[in-house]
Amino acid sequence: MTSTYSPTVRLRRLSRELRRMREEKGLTPEAAAAQLGWSRSKVSRIETGRTMASRSDVSAICDLYGANSTDRAGLIQLASEVRQRGWWTAYADVFTGSYIGLEDEAALIRQWEVQLIPGLLQTEDYSRTVIAMHRPEDDAQRRVMARMARRTLLSQPTAPNLNAILDEAVLRRPIGGRRVMHEQLEALLIAARRTNVTIQVLPYRAGEHAGLEGAFTILSFSDENDPNVVYVEGTAGDIYVESTEQVERCTLIFERIRGAALSPEDSLRLISETKEDLSHD
Repeated sequence: MTSTYSPTVRLRRLSRELRRMREEKGLTPEAAAAQLGWSRSKVSRIETGRTMASRSDVSAICDLYGANSTDRAGLIQLASEVRQRGWWTAYADVFTGSYIGLEDEAALIRQWEVQLIPGLLQTEDYSRTVIAMHRPEDDAQRRVMARMARRTLLSQPTAPNLNAILDEAVLRRPIGGRRVMHEQLEALLIAARRTNVTIQVLPYRAGEHAGLEGAFTILSFSDENDPNVVYVEGTAGDIYVESTEQVERCTLIFERIRGAALSPEDSLRLISETKEDLSHD
């Protein structure tokens, strides 16, 4: 699983840049659509990333907005990259939405989990137990394969930094039974040896804390032109938060959770002790 680009991130960037150019030109979406000979909805879909703009679309937009040759070439190249295929398209039946594409290019992943081990740190048996709860066997196996492919992100040459904070309940809940959980906790200890992985545990004794509203993930990117995204996974659907105010709020919450959590060293000690308790049980 090697990738030097993420079509999902490129699409976000292209859409944002085209919208910025229109606004700087002082045109409304309706006025731009009229001059381009497009529908108002096409302009909206392109600017929100719901539709991939073709090279010819971008060329027409650049003509209308008066883009210089350098910006024009860059945007047309970006439109070409958007149409390239990421590794996850082989699992298009499993991965829906844009999260995996965003995760693939993130430079920093900050994750707060209250129920389960984060997907990037799950063992195969742990994943299978979780996924099989609501899926038929064939579908579950396909999804486990996809999750194992996704997990290799942390070992790539351009791997992101992962800061994962787990509620102590995540360690105590024996998903899959004692053997599966024992192996999962051992896998956490091994993963924490990576220089790009930091694992912390929020202990029971913390009492009430900033993360009571639920789990979330903050994705940050190396290019300053790509703003942070907060991702919240839910039974009724996934939520992507991109407004500056809301992202800052979630970032503050994450920092407060981290401040209440055990240090990385003490967290690994607790994980190890919990693993040993499973052995003795």
